[in-house]
Amino acid sequence: MGSTVTGPKKAKGRRESTGAGSGTGGPKKAKGRRESSGAGSGTGGPPRALLLGATGMLGRAVAEALALRDVDVTMVGRDELDLGRPETIEAAISPRHDWVFNCAAYTDVDGAESDAALADVINGHGVGALAERCAAVDATLIHYGTDYVFDGAGTKPYPVNHPLDPVNAYGRSKALGERLLRESGVRHLHLRTSWLYAPWGNNFVLTMARLTRDKDRLTVVDDQRGRPTSCRHLARATLELLEAGATGTLHVTDGGECTWYDLARVVRDAAGHECEIVPCTSAEYPRPAPRPAYSVLDLSLAEAILGPMAPFEEAVARALGAASDSGEAS
Repeated sequence: MGSTVTGPKKAKGRRESTGAGSGTGGPKKAKGRRESSGAGSGTGGPPRALLLGATGMLGRAVAEALALRDVDVTMVGRDELDLGRPETIEAAISPRHDWVFNCAAYTDVDGAESDAALADVINGHGVGALAERCAAVDATLIHYGTDYVFDGAGTKPYPVNHPLDPVNAYGRSKALGERLLRESGVRHLHLRTSWLYAPWGNNFVLTMARLTRDKDRLTVVDDQRGRPTSCRHLARATLELLEAGATGTLHVTDGGECTWYDLARVVRDAAGHECEIVPCTSAEYPRPAPRPAYSVLDLSLAEAILGPMAPFEEAVARALGAASDSGEAS
């Protein structure tokens, strides 16, 4: 049986993660063990962090990375902090917080074409309100952006200061959030990234591992080029950049670049499967939201601090191994 696929289909709904609340509806706290001292809190103790979207694909990786640091972490769910309800933002974020990690977002790229207003509320105005509150309590906001803020007409990696010109409603909502973040004046670390995957959740790497196991033939889009990103790598890089004192906008992905077709072949080979994979064009697999044809991000600023990013092929193999060990790959 054959099948045609392109990049990952985002889950329907308002955001990538609803967060992780406690059983009583209050925020959940976790204390990590010491690996790196990081930036201390204003009281001289470990940094105090608030994490939005801890149960999402990226949020889970950030929570995992924070647990390896000496950080006092509070994880909030949507009932405690909803980016669509500004009053919950003010109530959840207090002067006790040093770092606020925003791993919550509206991520349904195709759905945003018919619900752009909601995408703007969550990814745009909600981020603006979050930034203003962080500025008011002197907290650093760590926020994640997307390659989809660029037009895809480039032929060389996009630098961080390239003009924003998104081609779909999702990208426009994220670009709005970027603008409001900058205008707020908050101290921030804004990391644009792309093509996220992890050993858990709904993502292209795990989907390809399953399909190449179950099918004899797949057709995959070969005219969209970008950089895959391991959520675990992105989470570790985030904390290393914070500990180095980095602020402003940077790009973080895995090393290397590819098309979805190339990535599918890497996944198939790493998984040891034998499925035939055939390339196709985006026009042969139409979607409600157009995708940028070229969205490779320039990593030079982040690499000047962190060193070269590891190749995506290595990170994909590690993710597949971890998924197999945990049973997530089934």
